[in-house]
Amino acid sequence: MDTFIMLQELLEQNQFELICQGPEIRLVYLMNDAAESFLVFQNAVMTGNYKKNYEGKLNVSLNREEETYILSVYQGDTVVTLFFTDLMLDVRLYDYSGLGHFWVKGYEYLRQLEYRIAILRDKRDYLGEEYCTQQEQKLAALADFPPLNYCCYPAVPEKYIVPRGEPWQVSEEAIEVMEELADEVHDRRMKRMLGFYRRHPHPFAAKKIARMLHRNAHAELTDLLTEKLCEAAAVYPVRSFGEETDRKYAQIIKQAQERQELLKRQGRDSVLLLEQPFVTAADDMKFQVHLMIWKRGWINRRAEVESFR
Repeated sequence: MDTFIMLQELLEQNQFELICQGPEIRLVYLMNDAAESFLVFQNAVMTGNYKKNYEGKLNVSLNREEETYILSVYQGDTVVTLFFTDLMLDVRLYDYSGLGHFWVKGYEYLRQLEYRIAILRDKRDYLGEEYCTQQEQKLAALADFPPLNYCCYPAVPEKYIVPRGEPWQVSEEAIEVMEELADEVHDRRMKRMLGFYRRHPHPFAAKKIARMLHRNAHAELTDLLTEKLCEAAAVYPVRSFGEETDRKYAQIIKQAQERQELLKRQGRDSVLLLEQPFVTAADDMKFQVHLMIWKRGWINRRAEVESFR
């Protein structure tokens, strides 16, 4: 992708978060559990007053004088100007298979699926298919499957949802992915419902499938999808924060593992998930470990969450 087009897209969205590390100046591009990416200004010099916490509208001009680009960004009544010779993309991909967030209660295991599919789709859309494996490209189609996207199981509160155009519109590719999964676990009822959904792609059918997904009868299907997403993500390196910090985090993980072992002896299954800050840029997210503990009802499958920090 053309880095200057990427810059233009960011600025049009009023996104302008600079990170200055020594002589290097970076602009945050896509930051999520799957990728940390930046536009790096080459041979950059910055003048003016940069407001780190500015949230208003930006006015921008980009000019070129001989070999130097001049980017002026107006943040209200102040301006910051960058002089640079080129714009490069820096991408760091990470394993997101063991990461999880519990911002919304209820059917948390399905919200983890929605979250992983959403960040995978963002990685593909913002960075391009070359930053995704073939399996990831296939699974990213499920962002267009309303029974699993934010229409039915949002992973974040409503005020943080970035809406897509026609969110209730299902894609043929998404239905095909779900049909393959249903075939693999021999879930004939879901397969029939997916066929109905293809013929009648209306919200009422999507909501019906969403209800089916939290039933015990379809647990094998959701477990298989979780497994596929974890396999796709596990090809990337895990985040490391330095020896001392990694050692501190390992102690928290050990506490959760001891609790997980106790639950196992009691006959209760659980999944250990991490919540991590970003490596390259400081953020407000704290390191936590969560245990998602399965609760099997007569009809519906549920989970409760215990957190360690």
